[in-house]
Amino acid sequence: MELPDKPVEPSWHELVSSILREGTPRRVHYIEIFLDGEVQDAICRQFHLLDGLDSDRWEFPLQKQIRLMRFLGYDYVRCGLEGMDWSLRRSVTEDTASLPRAGGRSYVDEHAGPITSWEEFESYPWPDPHKASSNALEWYEQNLPQNMCVIGSGGFAHFAEHLTWLMGYETLCCALYDERDLVEAIAQKLYQNYNVVVERLLQFERVKVIWGSDDMGFRTGTLISPNDLREFVLPGHKLMAQKSHAAGRPYLLHSCGNLKAIMEDLIEDVQIDAKHSFEDTIESVIDFRLRYGHRIAALGGIDVDFLCRADEEQIRARVRETLEACMPGGGYVLGTGNSVANYIPLRNYLVMLDEGRRLAP
Repeated sequence: MELPDKPVEPSWHELVSSILREGTPRRVHYIEIFLDGEVQDAICRQFHLLDGLDSDRWEFPLQKQIRLMRFLGYDYVRCGLEGMDWSLRRSVTEDTASLPRAGGRSYVDEHAGPITSWEEFESYPWPDPHKASSNALEWYEQNLPQNMCVIGSGGFAHFAEHLTWLMGYETLCCALYDERDLVEAIAQKLYQNYNVVVERLLQFERVKVIWGSDDMGFRTGTLISPNDLREFVLPGHKLMAQKSHAAGRPYLLHSCGNLKAIMEDLIEDVQIDAKHSFEDTIESVIDFRLRYGHRIAALGGIDVDFLCRADEEQIRARVRETLEACMPGGGYVLGTGNSVANYIPLRNYLVMLDEGRRLAP
């Protein structure tokens, strides 16, 4: 399928205005925490987006991002520091997606991570945020089109996730009962690490939004108790929000799962500006916006399972229904409920974008 001939002119100003609930936007804006690399490559091949670019140049991936995101109608590219690699224990399985990942799909070990004791804590190779590269951010600072911005994100603000990944979910649950000082030590390391990261991101003028990503829940509740999240996780996000707001940037939060038990904390104490990641079996984005839309923005929400199974007519109807319910007054940006995964039929993703374009003036 082809996207409409009429291009979407980026406007990061209007994207940010919509996130901050500053009135009904003049057109639909789009947002995603990421598009899987396989999806990006398939779109670039199908629409010949990389013609004329030299793939041997170091900036080729950055040029690719600009062409891809502009073509799809986004107002931004997403970028963070590079070289912030965390040593984790993973298992790899075959990827059976329609656009399969070379080398398979990997999963973090839920039983035991690389830090299960104080000895392992002391010997763990913590990434140094001071040494992480900002080359990509520096290139975007000079070369990104003026009507686009950088969303500071990517490998960033995983306070809950890194507690889980570094210890292993089972180990973390036990440690919360009998070794809370070790949990606190890891949490403080993460706090110190991401404090440096956000300060470095905010040094770049083209970074207009900060987006933390940190799954904290599952279908019926939070992965650890709300009180433990308040003690070990939410202070980190509060710091990210405070730093972002002091620099005049909104702070967005991507977090999967049922967060009703801590939503008031996220809004009133952490002071996030927008919530991302919605699943129909937990709460639809329409219901969320009815409940919280006068206080924070809702991002995305076209359920991933729905996008995988629905036909074109159903997708278009769902997008129209969502936009009619969520766009008035601002505080909504169109996108999937989670991310553009490589198992979502590519045509279905493009249909979602196309229906949003049809509402543009």
